Amino acid sequence: MKKSLISVALGFAALSAFNANANIDQQVKKVEQQVIDWRRDFHQNPELGNRETRTAGIVAKHLKSLGMEVQTGIAYTGVVGLLKGAKPGPTVMLRADMDALPVTEKADVPFKSTKTTNYRGVDVGIMHACGHDTHVAMLMGAAQVLANMKDELHGNIMFVFQPAEEGAPEGEEGGAELMLKEGIFKQYKPEAAFGLHITSSLHSGKIGYRSGPAMASADRFEITVHGKQAHGSAPWTGVDPIAAAAQIVTGVNHIVSRQINITKEPAIVSFGKIAGGVRNNIIPEEVEMVGTIRNFDMDNRAQIFEKIKTTATHIAKSSGATAEVHIHEGYPVTINNPKLTAQMLPSLKKAAGNENVVEMGKITGAEDFSFYALEVPSVFLFLGGTPSEQDLNTVASNHSPYFYADESSFKVGTKALSLLAVDYLNAHKR
Repeated sequence: MKKSLISVALGFAALSAFNANANIDQQVKKVEQQVIDWRRDFHQNPELGNRETRTAGIVAKHLKSLGMEVQTGIAYTGVVGLLKGAKPGPTVMLRADMDALPVTEKADVPFKSTKTTNYRGVDVGIMHACGHDTHVAMLMGAAQVLANMKDELHGNIMFVFQPAEEGAPEGEEGGAELMLKEGIFKQYKPEAAFGLHITSSLHSGKIGYRSGPAMASADRFEITVHGKQAHGSAPWTGVDPIAAAAQIVTGVNHIVSRQINITKEPAIVSFGKIAGGVRNNIIPEEVEMVGTIRNFDMDNRAQIFEKIKTTATHIAKSSGATAEVHIHEGYPVTINNPKLTAQMLPSLKKAAGNENVVEMGKITGAEDFSFYALEVPSVFLFLGGTPSEQDLNTVASNHSPYFYADESSFKVGTKALSLLAVDYLNAHKR
């Protein structure tokens, strides 16, 4: 009798799950064209970080129409909507970023952006060259799907539409870090967070995942070497900061290759600019150097910071110069919680099909979703956006003026976001 009751209960649970999946499929089909229309509108009307006023207004209006509690003006233009399920359970977060880039669009699409701006003194176009327009549209679609299922939800879903993922304007804070600073997690208390990013590196309909460190931290360093100006014909009468800077480049490059345990996780230190001097026969007074640090381990990150400071100052001192080192911490390592990643893999396979869910390698690009992942168990995924007939090796990448996101992939992204939320809540019923 007891075994029979258990079998009945398991059968009922399986049937309920089947019905929920079928409902999501049906709802995603209904909203697919609307997601495409939203995306085209956002693409034609891109806005830079902390200035996503129009986008945020459309998002807030939509969430309110679905009966959600909506909070606006977070971290300048951020929007949070809370969908309360009819049954008790935890809160889970779904996130989309809203900002565009200072890129002049060259992609040949009928909804091409013609918006322009003056960015750091240069007249340039504005374009959703990284696909954030698709993220907003898909999450709006998932919000509609899930709002129609709220009577079945065991808990709450927090929809975060975030500004300035690409970085805040100079002199301002922004993005995920500022949204957290302004208290969204303290207020809504999510237990887990999910996000996805469309990418040209996968074909449409595929979902890429990686457990553990998935995307690198990104930090900027500045080194100013101070010497003593002299005539180029008599360098011994001064202190040559160019010669010291050259040695610093070599020394800093040895940090990763000789001083960091890269069997733990890989790391990169790259110089992007060296500037000093105005004339061929004048040894200048100083040299400025800037670069980037990419890494997949938070402890290694701290060691690299310290070793850059030590290397630069000691090499400069050995030649009679001095060096000032400033490291500007950017985005941390994006770490997908291994347990949560494994738990949600079946949801991804339901969304895209077993054969379309692929494990990806590490990505040396960075994402400020990493700040959320430091607070709660999180998973950040990649959605393929390149048509199947195109070669992934030659297609325009994210941030290119030719970047293109295939609209056929949006239904997979909308479904994945919806399933991640529903399946997580069902697995953590109260």
